[in-house]
Amino acid sequence: MTVAVLGAGLQGCCTALALAERGIDVVLFERAGAVLSRTAIANEGKIHLGWMYAADPSLATARTMMRGALAFAPFLERYLGIEAARLPTSFPAAYVVHRDSQHSVAEVGAYLAATHDLLRAASAARPHAYFGRDVAAPVRRWSDAELDAAFDPGHVAAVFDTPEVAIDPVDLARRLGAVIATHPRIEVRLGHEVTAADDGSVTTVAEGRTRREPFAAIVNALWESRLAIDATAGIGAGRPWLYRLKYGVGFKWPAGLPRPPSATIVSGPFGEVVSYPDATTYLTWYPSCVTEMSGEMQPPYWPASPEGAAGRSMVAGTVDGLAAIVRALAPIRGAELDGLWIKGGPIVAWGNTDIDDPRSELHNRYDIGVHSQGSYHSIDPGKLTMAPLFAEVCASRIAQGGGQ
Repeated sequence: MTVAVLGAGLQGCCTALALAERGIDVVLFERAGAVLSRTAIANEGKIHLGWMYAADPSLATARTMMRGALAFAPFLERYLGIEAARLPTSFPAAYVVHRDSQHSVAEVGAYLAATHDLLRAASAARPHAYFGRDVAAPVRRWSDAELDAAFDPGHVAAVFDTPEVAIDPVDLARRLGAVIATHPRIEVRLGHEVTAADDGSVTTVAEGRTRREPFAAIVNALWESRLAIDATAGIGAGRPWLYRLKYGVGFKWPAGLPRPPSATIVSGPFGEVVSYPDATTYLTWYPSCVTEMSGEMQPPYWPASPEGAAGRSMVAGTVDGLAAIVRALAPIRGAELDGLWIKGGPIVAWGNTDIDDPRSELHNRYDIGVHSQGSYHSIDPGKLTMAPLFAEVCASRIAQGGGQ
């Protein structure tokens, strides 16, 4: 049996590996010239444990993210053959409640406590599944003195410690890409744009030539094209959706300057700082880094990096916006940053309003997963965190059903 996997981002590559391990041959289609080369590496790499979703008091999103997060490192250990604790991860994130947050300190604190209780129960049987880290320690609120030392209290109302980390997406892409490239059961077809997936066949265009090919099963793991290809298979979205083009800024932190803490600023259109032990630093500031939105079935093929003045303006706006909140960032305002890069990609979520709307569906990510219709399977991962878990779910479903 040969299965087509559409899209060689993180979800597609994980699914290809999970299928191949089950003895299934895979053809992996990718429009770009390399696997894991767009959205897969254009993010902060955070492996969510549910802390961010205070706008979902049902805790459904938190439960979903925990399932994905506790499956993430074991998947990498299994398929990469490396102990998860050796993978490069960031310093744990402090959750910072902005004074203009959509939720009060009391609301965020209560949500974090409830999420911690869920996480402690979920991790009890596998206490070191999250990159070898202990996630059962209670959430701790920073003292006023600690807050004032690291953040501007004019902007920050409270700070809470969490065990949540990010994984270096570039390093992850390199490791996964190497395994994909040498796997005997996985054929990678780069430069192949998928245009349809109907009646058990995949239609692609490569070098100006169109080809239609049947497969025992099809997995749609595309990112910005997933809904459009679902439509060719007769599967409608049935609800509104929104694509947001979001960029992030990365660089090596200057030697001799105190490091900024990893910090996630909640809740609303704010930003994030991710600090790695090797001095890699990632910043994103919503007002500067989100540049386009689309509610179309197929959004534009947005550039992975802004150029010229647009890029310089994005870096300046991001550093300035976050430096007003995070004290350690003030010295790098206007500085030449070593190894500077700007990368981005679309964020796909249900709903038709943006993150500045407290009722936006962007604030919850539980209505996601593997959706199957016969031998056709479409995966909506929602967040990077969920890709390994959904890959295993999809691969098991195909292996058990023979692709039907």
